[in-house]
Amino acid sequence: MPQNYVYILRCADDTLYTGWTTNLEKRVHTHNQKLGAKYTKTRLPVQLVYSQAFESKSEALKREAEIKKLSRKEKLALCKDYGRG
Repeated sequence: MPQNYVYILRCADDTLYTGWTTNLEKRVHTHNQKLGAKYTKTRLPVQLVYSQAFESKSEALKREAEIKKLSRKEKLALCKDYGRG
């Protein structure tokens, strides 16, 4: 069972934040409690807009790096259908 996730959050100021975790629900909650990344602390609340599961941490980190290189437009396209399946 996959236990490594890449995720994108939409911050209150409409910016996007990309990260990885082993517990998606807990990590989003942590961000919203001002205990997550420095970037999100001043941009609360955050909302999960994309996630992808991986078997290994290395796969998740590789995908995180790929996503971080995308333009905002490309990231939004990636998020477009999240949660509709």
